[in-house]
Amino acid sequence: MSGPTVSSTSVEFDLERLLPYRLSVLSNRVSNAISSEYQRRFGLAITEWRVMAVLGRYPGLSAREVTERTAMDKVAVSRAVARLLERELVRRETHGDDRRRSVLTLTEAGHSVYAEVAPMVLACERNLLSPLSEDERATLDRLIGKLSAEGMDEMLRHI
Repeated sequence: MSGPTVSSTSVEFDLERLLPYRLSVLSNRVSNAISSEYQRRFGLAITEWRVMAVLGRYPGLSAREVTERTAMDKVAVSRAVARLLERELVRRETHGDDRRRSVLTLTEAGHSVYAEVAPMVLACERNLLSPLSEDERATLDRLIGKLSAEGMDEMLRHI
């Protein structure tokens, strides 16, 4: 895999080989393919489903914590939360003793949608990974984990 190469006279920039670009394109293609079904059936945008998915796994997070877990823009999360609150798929409550902190949870209707969408997403993932052997899947998972943890830390040190 090669990224940009620098010579004394010019920079060759092969965008189609640049890992961040390739990951972004792949992510967009996968997200769009998966989202078409839950968009059609439940009227959910990708950002709305991501918020619901995180809250289904980690109930009682603040919007800031959802933003951190999804790595989405805080404005996008805020808009998604507002739409989910309006549709009564999510509820906002004050957090126990700290009246300044509000937390989000799925409502009964939100849990119902989550229970239908999550298996659809998992089926799409199985389909996406089907060309890979079990060893390749394990390697992919390990490499993504390594890049997510160590790779991001290393990249941030050099910015």
